[in-house]
Amino acid sequence: MICGRRGLFTARVGFSTGEVEEGKCWRCGTEVVLREMNQYYLAITNYAAELLEDIKTLEKGWPKQVLTMQENWIGQSEGLEFSFELDEASKALLGQNFEKLSVFTTRADTVYGVTYCALAAEHEIIRYMQQNSLLDAPRDRGAAEKDGFDTGLKVVHPLTNESLPLWVANFVIADYGSGAVMSVAAHDERDYEFATKFGLGLKAVIKAPEETSGAYAGEGKMFGSGEFDGMGNVEAKSAIIKKFESLGIGKGLKTYRLRDWGISRQRYWGTPIPFIHCDKCGVVPEKKENLPVLLPEDVVIDGSGNPLEKHSGFMKCTCPKCGGEARRETDTLDTFAESSWYFLRYAQNPANFSKEAFAKEDVNYWMPVDRYVGGIEHAILHLLYSRFFTKALRDLGYVNVDEPFENLLTQGMVLKDGAKMSKSKGNTVDPDELVKKYGADTARLFILFAAPPTKELEWNDSAVEGCFRFLRRFYEKSEAVKGSKTKPAIDAATLSKESKEARKKVYEALKKSLAVFDESSQLS
Repeated sequence: MICGRRGLFTARVGFSTGEVEEGKCWRCGTEVVLREMNQYYLAITNYAAELLEDIKTLEKGWPKQVLTMQENWIGQSEGLEFSFELDEASKALLGQNFEKLSVFTTRADTVYGVTYCALAAEHEIIRYMQQNSLLDAPRDRGAAEKDGFDTGLKVVHPLTNESLPLWVANFVIADYGSGAVMSVAAHDERDYEFATKFGLGLKAVIKAPEETSGAYAGEGKMFGSGEFDGMGNVEAKSAIIKKFESLGIGKGLKTYRLRDWGISRQRYWGTPIPFIHCDKCGVVPEKKENLPVLLPEDVVIDGSGNPLEKHSGFMKCTCPKCGGEARRETDTLDTFAESSWYFLRYAQNPANFSKEAFAKEDVNYWMPVDRYVGGIEHAILHLLYSRFFTKALRDLGYVNVDEPFENLLTQGMVLKDGAKMSKSKGNTVDPDELVKKYGADTARLFILFAAPPTKELEWNDSAVEGCFRFLRRFYEKSEAVKGSKTKPAIDAATLSKESKEARKKVYEALKKSLAVFDESSQLS
């Protein structure tokens, strides 16, 4: 489906890992496994350059840490894209199905030092060889130790015509670049470890300032690199790219670490994806008048698979295009898809809530948000996705702003017993019970006293009790003064040294609080 000036929605095969932290599900802690499956994606990579470029417009209002995290997540790299030709024997083995191996490198200065090339275990060449019994199953790509094996194939260096071995290596990532890399063991630590383990040799092309062991990744003069000998390696990068371009065998390119956003999940809990599968018409979008697609409320959740796939009343439908029998999509949207635009809903006139998600005149009046408060843990998911949604909706003509939030305050997380307080972990404190037992003022005082808003807060039940006792004493003293017919006069001359110091601290605190309040008001 094409949206506006950029294609935004695609369906394809991908490797599903969800939101992963240290190899486990970020929400429930279950070990994540690599699995190939059909997925829906939003083409956030179409906006990678703009998302990166517009970071500078947020520097005055967003924390530097958040902007740095987004910049690293988008991860722009500048380098050279070119191809290695497979040798004739390899082409014959593959039945002429593959002739070239495309790679991308940020180290064009080391191109004369390539000693082998490496593929991800999921690369299309490896798939073909496995399907045709030309190769055994690859080893564990998730192993921490560098591992791999020789495919028996050879590629030809485009400048030197050297024959180089082609290996499978578990450090090569399938969905980064082409899933293939040129390996320069003399100048890359990862390549060096692999080459040392499997005896693949080294070929240095940058002179180290002194004797080094292992790979040298620093700057130096070029040697063993033809016409570029004697040139500084930093300068040589652009010169070598220009040579590839002049020969028509490569080009300078910007690439990004950011991958397209896999938004589909195989579960009941989530917004239905409004697509229909028809044997005749393929994947067809649901008619606009039939939106929104609603989840059935009579599903049976037995813990085995997606319950929507077992609900015939939901799955069976009519193709919007040909009117024939069809199947409704049973994948649902990742919850980040909804949280990436909900702020626009807040700007909607309540009178139009049931007519549309949001009206242009409403959001264009209120947007962008003056000050947004959110957790630092959302820096590279929710906040980046919100920026992407805003730009995509702008291109579709729904909003007239480039960025959703002018100012951002990232509040610290609330911890309990050292772990993040969250519903999924079952370690929350019921605010209703807290207010019922102590009152809202006690809860407010503890939160304000325990930590600044941008820092982590460790929940402490005994400290809450202490705040309650303090307020109670303060209230009792206030009531005693309130009930007196005359206000107690303070004779500063008769105060003790300790009392004078306490009085001074009270006035300093009042002065400071007024200054902070005035500063915050100006920022808003």
